[in-house]
Amino acid sequence: MHTNFYFLRQVAAALQPKAIGSVVSECFSQSKDELIVRFEAGSNSWYIRASLSPSFGSLSFPDQFQRARKNSVDLFHSIIGTRVVAIRQFQNERSLALEFSDGHMLLFKMHGNRCNAILFQGNNVIGVFRKSLKGDFAINPLELDREIDWSKEHFLNNIDRKEKIYFTFGKVVWHYLYQRGFESLSPEGKWNALEDVRCRLNDPTYYITYIEGKPILSLLESGEIKNQYQDPLRAANEFYYEFTYQYTLQRDKAQLMSVLKSRLESGKNYCEKNQRRLEEIQSDNHYKVWADVLMANLHAIAPGAEKVELENFYDNQRPIEIKLRTDLSAQKNAEIYYRKARNQHIEIERLEESIERKREEMALFATWLAEVEKVSDLRSLRALERKIQPEVEQKDTERLPYHEFLYKDFRIWVGKNGPANDELTFKHGYKEDLWLHAKDVSGSHVLVKYQSGKNFPKDVIEHAAGLAAHNSSRRNESLCPVIVTPRKYVRKRKGDAPGAVVVEREQVILVEPRKP
Repeated sequence: MHTNFYFLRQVAAALQPKAIGSVVSECFSQSKDELIVRFEAGSNSWYIRASLSPSFGSLSFPDQFQRARKNSVDLFHSIIGTRVVAIRQFQNERSLALEFSDGHMLLFKMHGNRCNAILFQGNNVIGVFRKSLKGDFAINPLELDREIDWSKEHFLNNIDRKEKIYFTFGKVVWHYLYQRGFESLSPEGKWNALEDVRCRLNDPTYYITYIEGKPILSLLESGEIKNQYQDPLRAANEFYYEFTYQYTLQRDKAQLMSVLKSRLESGKNYCEKNQRRLEEIQSDNHYKVWADVLMANLHAIAPGAEKVELENFYDNQRPIEIKLRTDLSAQKNAEIYYRKARNQHIEIERLEESIERKREEMALFATWLAEVEKVSDLRSLRALERKIQPEVEQKDTERLPYHEFLYKDFRIWVGKNGPANDELTFKHGYKEDLWLHAKDVSGSHVLVKYQSGKNFPKDVIEHAAGLAAHNSSRRNESLCPVIVTPRKYVRKRKGDAPGAVVVEREQVILVEPRKP
C-alpha cells in the first residue's frame, strides 16, 4: 500500500508543514531508476527520494542523503530555486504533486511498474524522468481526479464488481477483507465491513508487515507484522529500507544459488560424459589382445604381411584378423599395440581421477547450496560469499582448456586460447588423435579424439576443420585452408610462444568456417 491513494493522502497531509515554503536546491539522479530532490527550509535540508523502477516504485523522505561525486546528473533545472507553495493530492488517484511559486508542478505518478516523475509548466508537460513511458508526455493534470460513488445503493447494485468500482483499495485491503471472511457475509454485512475499512484507512496506523513472504506497507493490521508507526513519513522511510534490504538479500541470494546450481549441472554433465567414455575404453581391450596373440604366434607370421588371421586364445580360439605394418616385424607390430594399450590405460586413469575430482567438487557445491538456501540475512550471505567465491573462481581457473563438441559420436575439442592450446595438444591429446589448425594464421588447436578401431570419417574431419576455421582469424572468409594431421606429427620447440607449434607432416583441406 506504499503507493496506494489512502497512503499518499496521508503523506501529502504530513508533508504540508515540512514542504510549504521550502526551496528546491538540487534535483538529480545517480541511478537510472531514482530521482532525488533536495529542499532547503531555513538552515535545514530535507529530501524526496523517488524510486521509479519498474520492479519497485516508492517515495521516501530522508533527512540526509550523500550525493555521489561521479555518475550524478542534474535534472529538471527549471525548478531549482523555486519555492513550494502547495502539496496537491489528486482525488482517488495514486499520485501527488508539489506546486511551485513560478507555476511549475512536479508530479509523482505512483502507478506500479509505470511509476514516473513528470514536470509541468501550467498544465503542459515539459519534462519526464522515465522517457520510455510515452503516454506520460500527454498527461493532463486537470483530468487526474477520479470519482467513486460510495453510496450503499451503488454498492449493492455492483456487489459482484466491487474490486473494480472501489479501485483505490488495492490488493492489500481486499486481502485484509477476504482473510476476515468478507465473502461469507450477507450484503448488509459486506457493506458494514466496507465502511469499517474506510474509517480505518482515513485514520490509520502504518504497519510494515510480511504477506506471503514479501514486505508490505499496510494501513491495516494484516500479515506478519514487523513494526508499526504513527507518522506516514517515517513509515515510508522505514519501508524503503526494509524493502531494499530484502530485495538485495533475495537478489544476491538468487545469484549465488544460480552460480552453484550451474556448477552442479555442468559437473553432472561432465561426469556423465566422461563416465560414458571411461566405460567405452574399459570395454575395448583389443590392442592388448592383438599384441598377446601376435607375440604367441611370431613364428607363424610371414614378413611384410599387411594382415594376419590368428586364433584368439582369449575367445575360445575364434579367428581374428590383425592389421600389420608391412615395414615392421611381427614383434615390432606387437610392441605398437602394447603401447596403444598402455595409452588406453593412462587415459582410463586420467578419466577416473577427473571424475572423482569433479564429484568431490560437486559435493562441496551442494553443501554450499544448502547453506545459501537457509540464509535469512545479508550479513550471513556476505560471509558465505566471501567463502564461496574464491573457491568458485579457483575452480573456474582449473576448468578444462577446451570446449567440447560432439559430432556423429566423435568428440571434438577446441582450444580456448594460446596457453590452453598447448595444454590441449600436449597434455590432453594422444598420438592417435587428429589435430587441426587454420593454416598460416592464429587460431585454436582442434583435436578429434581417436576411437579404437574406427577411422575418422570424411564428414567428421570437415566438420572439425570448419570449427578450426571459425576459431581463427580467417573466420570471416568464405573458404579457409586447414591443416589436418595426426597429433603425433605436432611438436613444440623450446622458446616457442604459447600456442605455436611445428607440424612435421600435414594435409591441407579447404572448408567454410563453421559456427559450433
